[in-house]
Amino acid sequence: MTTSPPPDEQFVLAVDLGTGGPKVGLVSLTGAIAWHDHIPVTTRHLPRGGAVQDANEWWEAIVDATRRALASGVVDPTRVVAVSCTGQYASTVPVDGAGVPVGDCLLWMDSRGRPQAKQRFGGPISGYDPRALFTWVRRTGGAPSTTGADPLGHRLYLAAEEPEVLRQARWLMEPVDHLSMRFTGVASATPASMVAAWLTDNRNLGHLGYDPDLVARAGIDERQLPPRVATGSVVGAVLPEVATALGFPPGSHLDVVSGTPDLHTAALGSGAVLDHQAHVALSTSSWVSCPVPFKKTDVVRQIASIPGLTPTGYLVIDNHEVGGLSLQWFRDNVVAPADALLPGSDTPVSFDDLTALAATAEPGSGNVIFTPWLNGERSPIDDRRARGGFHNLSLATDRAALARSLLEGVAYNTRWLHEAVERFVKQRLDPVRIIGGGATSDLWCQIHADVMDRVIERPSEPMHANLRGAALFAGISLGRVRLHEVPSLVGVEQRFRPDRANRAVYDRLFAEFPGLYSSQKKMFHRLNRS
Repeated sequence: MTTSPPPDEQFVLAVDLGTGGPKVGLVSLTGAIAWHDHIPVTTRHLPRGGAVQDANEWWEAIVDATRRALASGVVDPTRVVAVSCTGQYASTVPVDGAGVPVGDCLLWMDSRGRPQAKQRFGGPISGYDPRALFTWVRRTGGAPSTTGADPLGHRLYLAAEEPEVLRQARWLMEPVDHLSMRFTGVASATPASMVAAWLTDNRNLGHLGYDPDLVARAGIDERQLPPRVATGSVVGAVLPEVATALGFPPGSHLDVVSGTPDLHTAALGSGAVLDHQAHVALSTSSWVSCPVPFKKTDVVRQIASIPGLTPTGYLVIDNHEVGGLSLQWFRDNVVAPADALLPGSDTPVSFDDLTALAATAEPGSGNVIFTPWLNGERSPIDDRRARGGFHNLSLATDRAALARSLLEGVAYNTRWLHEAVERFVKQRLDPVRIIGGGATSDLWCQIHADVMDRVIERPSEPMHANLRGAALFAGISLGRVRLHEVPSLVGVEQRFRPDRANRAVYDRLFAEFPGLYSSQKKMFHRLNRS
């Protein structure tokens, strides 16, 4: 009788498909990252709010990266036992019966279906038909967007504007489910991966069918919706010809677990997986989340609980449109073009340069406040017309103060949302794990601790939390790891405790922060109508 190697000696081919392109890694079932790479892909922005990518470009990048990973010799290919895909959601890939794209992927930001969505779902109550809004929120926890920037808007757009693509499509799939199908040839979806389609009654997570009433209200063809399986299912095995193309030896068997949104793998990769264990993502966008044992929706603040990490649990969902992206915007558009230099430097400006510059300014940035609503906002205010700004500038304000105020402004925005989430779950959430590219900055982590008055815990390799989470998800799905073991598997690299000396400064400035939106809301709507 043979026994399997221990979980820390078995590996997962983990794929994290972000909007900027896939990250590919070889990660142990217990979350240790042995190899990783990021392959950028191109987003094409089209008239009338179009935003698309070529899903074939994703697949070619994943195949090439996997071959390089296996050729590196870091991991014995025979020790790779599973594939797990995570990443962006609320996007739509039209595919044929073999899972091959028949058109571009419509990204989560593609709003060309706005006219069709407004016609079908719109009305006088917060922009919605009140009967439709009540039905959707009660059953799903949310509702289709009247902006058209979600899977239902995408489907309505294709029917109206690209009927030939819709005719060729056997399935309309979320990106993570599409990738799972490219590996296996099996079409599937889960309560977690399909949450943004708003077509399932999430009051009963054990029921895997689509809600016929919601499908009818949406005006779409249910025959193009992939069959649903339980979250954490093994969808199938990697096809032999695909395994060969990836560089695995003949006879390799790799289980493919169901695709998972990045919100879910972020929770796993942060180690905050038990009820009311919170994490903050400080990535391109940002959010505050934690597992909870209940279904609930706050329509006003755009916070909800959706199908979670297990077939019976829920996960808090909300979103800041801009998080760490604000630092990139500041570097490329305010401080200098990407190829410019800071005084006294002979290399282009980096994010580390900017955070080092910010560290030279005093906490509070000379009473300058930055509002990071550069692309509108979703939570805790839902206003796509809101815009950011630097407030209370003077002739004494220098670049260091601007840089620090940007870091502080993102933290004020996080505190604003964190307080709303604590009211939503009716518990104090402390400590808070932090992940994402912004979490690599000690200064930014400490600012969050000071502003939020919470202990901030940073796990190792916070930039790759989703790769780690995808592997841990595979370990749980295969029965090699238990959910309650995850917090101990994801070690804390550093804890940042609130500095009492900074509390009064940040409390005083944060008290002004929500009012900056309230006082400018009418202006935002006058100036940003299009």
